[in-house]
Formats: sequence, structure tokens, C-alpha cells
Amino acid sequence: MDIDVVYEDNHLIVVNKRAGEIVQGDKSGDEPLVERVRQYIKETYAKPGNVFCGLVHRLDRPVAGLVVFAKTSKALSRMNELFRNGGVKKTYWAITRNDPPKPEDRLTHWITTVERTNKSTAHSSPRPNAKEARLSYRLIGRSERYNLLEVTLETGRKHQIRVQLSAIGCPVRGDLKYGDKRSNPDGSISLMARHIEFVHPVSKKLISLTAPVPEGDPLWQAFNPDSK
Repeated sequence: MDIDVVYEDNHLIVVNKRAGEIVQGDKSGDEPLVERVRQYIKETYAKPGNVFCGLVHRLDRPVAGLVVFAKTSKALSRMNELFRNGGVKKTYWAITRNDPPKPEDRLTHWITTVERTNKSTAHSSPRPNAKEARLSYRLIGRSERYNLLEVTLETGRKHQIRVQLSAIGCPVRGDLKYGDKRSNPDGSISLMARHIEFVHPVSKKLISLTAPVPEGDPLWQAFNPDSK
């Protein structure tokens, strides 16, 4: 199967998602990543019948990076609990066209979402039906025209990184929905789930995984620490 497995054991499988892939089925009818992972498990281990593959969390379609799936119902429930209780540290890399106001900062907004347009808005103060959103960022790279920000999520809201960075004048490169002026040639946005860390819900070992930057994009490769 054409999937990039970063980590696998009897309970979990972590995949490096390509930008443009959908994690869960939607109205597009495109084959979701969760079904391809299910098929990978079925074929790799010659499992008969229905194969369990639990979706622990999601990434937006134009975003690349690490996605965790559960191979057992026990692992799924325990990973869900870890995510709910803040036991999973997720770090993202974002390429932005504008300089951030500060080299590093902690952002708090209140986010509302219009489901009809699938678009969120970040507000600077609480309001009805808004959910608090918190993240921290720091500037870790710079080129002639772009910046590389490392973002650590404290909450998990719809389009959170995209809308919060846009709110401080730093839309993610290629993200037309949240204020960038030009799309990326492949339809992606320059945001990736770079690193994930958690204590394994069954073995209790520390799992710390890092995804490679997307191939085929010269700008990502210019920021690639492995190529230096």
C-alpha cells in the first residue's frame, strides 16, 4: 500500500500523511487515509474479515504530517483520553509570508466556525459559541521572503493554527482561505504536523516521532535541517 508508516506496533500505527490526502471520508468521495491504513493492516498481516482501524485525530486535507491510528479498540479509547487530557504534545511547522510581530509568543483567541462555509474566525475576546484556542510559536528559520515558525498546540480547534496565525498577520503560505495571496502549485498549504510525543497507552514507553519535511517543494527543502 502507498502509505508512509513512521511507527507501528501491535496497538498503534503512525503515518506520514501527504498534503491533499483526506484522513476521513467526506463528500468528495475520495478514498480516505483511514481506509488505506485499514487495507495495509489487512494485507500486511493477512487478516480475514473486517479489520479494526480507529481514527484518533485528524489533519486538514491540505496539511501534511503525522497522523495516529489505533489498531485496537483499547488503544483507541486510551489515545482518545490522552488527547482529551493534554497528554499528547503536537508540534507543527508553518511557513509564513510575513514576519510575526514577535520572535516568539503565546496566542489566545476565541474561535467561531461557520460549518456552511467550513471557515473559522479568531476573536480577541470571548463571545457566545466561541471556543478558546491557545498555541505558542517561535521563529526558527528565515529566508529572503518567508519565515518558518514552530507551533505548539495547547488546544485542538478547527483550523486553529491557520486562523490564529492569520489573525496576527502571518497567514500560512498557500492558504487562500485565511488570507494568503497566492496558492501553492499543488494545492497544499505550507503547514505540517512535524512532531508528536506521548506516553504509549499500553507499553507506557515514551513515543517521540518526527516527520520529514515534504519532498518536491524547494521551499520546504530550503528549510530542511536534514539537508544541511
